[in-house]
Amino acid sequence: MNGLTIGNLHVDLPIIQGGMGVCISLSGLASAVANQGGIGVISAVGIGMTEPDYRKNFRQANKIALEKQIIKAKENSKNSHGAIGANIMSAVSDFDDLFRISIEQKIDIIIVGAGLFLKLPETVSFDMIDDAGTKLLPKVSSGKAARLIFDYWLSHYGRTPDAVVLEGPMAGGHLGFKKADLDNPDFTLEKLIVETVSEIGKFEQILGREIPVICGGGIYTGADMYKIMQLGAKGVKMGSRFVTTNECDASDEFKNMYLNAAESDTVIIQSPVGLPGRVIKNAFVEDIMSGQTRPISCPWKCLKTCDYKKVPYCIAQALFNAAQGNLDEGFAFSGTKGPRATQILSVKETIDAILREYHDEEMK
Repeated sequence: MNGLTIGNLHVDLPIIQGGMGVCISLSGLASAVANQGGIGVISAVGIGMTEPDYRKNFRQANKIALEKQIIKAKENSKNSHGAIGANIMSAVSDFDDLFRISIEQKIDIIIVGAGLFLKLPETVSFDMIDDAGTKLLPKVSSGKAARLIFDYWLSHYGRTPDAVVLEGPMAGGHLGFKKADLDNPDFTLEKLIVETVSEIGKFEQILGREIPVICGGGIYTGADMYKIMQLGAKGVKMGSRFVTTNECDASDEFKNMYLNAAESDTVIIQSPVGLPGRVIKNAFVEDIMSGQTRPISCPWKCLKTCDYKKVPYCIAQALFNAAQGNLDEGFAFSGTKGPRATQILSVKETIDAILREYHDEEMK
């Protein structure tokens, strides 16, 4: 298995740990993955909810918490052959702040999802990004979306993103697909990766350099990883597999949701932010699916698309509650294969298992 190279950044393990919010993947998980040679990712969404006074100033709390987590993750992995990244949703109201903090802290990569990543924040320049050495990776759900982003960048900036993350319909959390398309055979991960690699290949020819396509959404085992890399992926993004690790920053109660669930317990809900989301069904999920509401008092509009006066519940609070172990008032996002977990392992044990699975598939 080759490592993953993105420009002048090289890591030994071609695995990016998925950024999972709210407060599921922080410095603990990210640094543990980096220490095994992969790319550990801090989720920036709702990260300030870990701060004691976040309700008084959510924007400032997010900035403080993200800076703390990046510094801690880098310190705890400074002798590793891996890297640290941040996952930032373009749909969050303080996207510009979180992006700039990440650049100022010289984070290795930034993954941007929840919308087409066409423009930089006004407070950040490409010179700043280049000085920081940060690699920029848009997250897309199709080759068409990748082409739109890369065309825009090339025509407006004379450059492209450093790599791209393709996420398929079997992922956990918010999905970049219409609900009706989630089971459509035209949108299988295998078809999407071939299409995306072909589109990105055109830009590789223009620029004369490799632009890696990283693939996620339903990649759970080393066998999954091997098969998708045979179709052109240079690396994979894995989220759910790392939830059931000792180092994952979520509560034990959250992790046990995965251990106690069956794959049939992953269901699609309509998120208050207007996107389908894949979750593990529990009593809270059953309540909201039946039309019950949980009135909220919003301290700050964290998502650009959210109208808190109309939404049935606050998804950020529900996710934070679950991360803290209060599953009566929240739920767990999960990919379709997340409930395959049977025990809590260390990140090292988990990656060792993935590598064994990869090599077993390779030898078939």
